[in-house]
Amino acid sequence: MAMHLGAGAAPDSSVPSNGEDDDFHWDEAAEAELQAIEAAYASASASAKRRRLPDCTSPSPSSRPRYSQSPVSGGSTPSWALAPHTPQGNVRPRHQPISFSGKIVYCRTPSEVEKAATDILGKIESMKAPGQVSLGFDLEWKPFPSRGEPPCKVAVMQLCMEKTLCYVLHITHSGVPPILKSLLEDSSSIKVGICIDNDARKMLNDYDVCVQPLMDLSTLANVKLAVPPKRWSLASLTEMITCRQLPKPSNIRMGNWEACVLSKQQLQYAATDAYISWYLYEALQSLPDYNAEPEIESVKAQ
Repeated sequence: MAMHLGAGAAPDSSVPSNGEDDDFHWDEAAEAELQAIEAAYASASASAKRRRLPDCTSPSPSSRPRYSQSPVSGGSTPSWALAPHTPQGNVRPRHQPISFSGKIVYCRTPSEVEKAATDILGKIESMKAPGQVSLGFDLEWKPFPSRGEPPCKVAVMQLCMEKTLCYVLHITHSGVPPILKSLLEDSSSIKVGICIDNDARKMLNDYDVCVQPLMDLSTLANVKLAVPPKRWSLASLTEMITCRQLPKPSNIRMGNWEACVLSKQQLQYAATDAYISWYLYEALQSLPDYNAEPEIESVKAQ
């Protein structure tokens, strides 16, 4: 076979030379091989055009969590646990943001905070619940103190125990009245949140208030969910349970919580965190245990 493709190939000595055709000469075998190569290339190109990539804009078959069944030893009764929906391929679904839509009671003065604490205690008493009433609990404080100053004290406390009402207490101005201290230390309500032991320790160090009893939602989730244990954030657990996104804009989260009056955006952010903490606790508690029982936490001064 004599086929010369490019200037770098050496001529085949078995092919007779005819002068001007020395650098480019075909025989029948070369022509047949070239046609075979072109046919194979055309076939491969057509096959590639027929393949389609996943449609990233199309919704996943289901955006809600599904339930998975796990075997139970020694009986036929199934044990049900919440398991996450796994999207097809590497497409990550976009979830709608979630926000508290109820009434926000904003308290700045000692008398307003006292009234809020009295109202919450009254509701707990009127519920006559056989067990502890859940109380969504969260704190905010200015993240960056002035140079040379100690860490900033807790500025805002959020409390929620229902879907229609949330209290935002601006304790950097009001302080912690005795009735609020009693509520936070009362065992008739369990305070729930993510990394809540850190918040409780902060309150103990800043205001000498021992918030108790506590339940960390990350710990509870690892007991209730049929997924590998992990350190949940409030945003990731919200997405897991509700298939909704919990917005965490840095300009609000890292903002000035010691301002004279909180903005509407700050109030909405604060109320949503407390509400979601309460909601997730209620949702998780409604599920049977998948792993070991969670432990109610307590915090000691450091």
